[in-house]
Amino acid sequence: MAADHSFDIVSKINLQELRNAIQQAQKELVNRFDFKGSSAGVTLEEEPLGLRLTADHDVQLGSVVDVVKGKLAKRGVSLQSFTWAAMEAIPSGAVKQHAEGCQGLSSDTAREVVKAIKGLGLKVQPRIEGETVRVSGKQIDELQAVVQMLNARDFGVPIQVENYR
Repeated sequence: MAADHSFDIVSKINLQELRNAIQQAQKELVNRFDFKGSSAGVTLEEEPLGLRLTADHDVQLGSVVDVVKGKLAKRGVSLQSFTWAAMEAIPSGAVKQHAEGCQGLSSDTAREVVKAIKGLGLKVQPRIEGETVRVSGKQIDELQAVVQMLNARDFGVPIQVENYR
């Protein structure tokens, strides 16, 4: 009798790559001519996970956001991992923007993933376990078909496959 195989579907941000991307962005902001002598900067907040961007005016903040997004993309951190808030004015005349990092699958997203997996009509059993979805089945080929579907479809959050057994 064949043993069940399984894997977990998660949504995580690689914190080391995120730190590296923010350090590279900070270094670029310090060295770029158009940011010299300004309050432009980016700060990584670890708990809760988020980014805080500041600049002297809204056009400069747009440039800071572009630099940060470029560095995140180069380091392989998905831009879908962050929810960007609206720009706010600081009493000193500067502007700031906050980006909240999303870790784990929300219950709505997990249900959408389970529904998509069941829609394939394969003999696999998806079940929600907290912020992850575990998919198990007897046939490895069917599990690989589920992984291919997950990679091809956009759920609005970055999705990774872990613990493939």
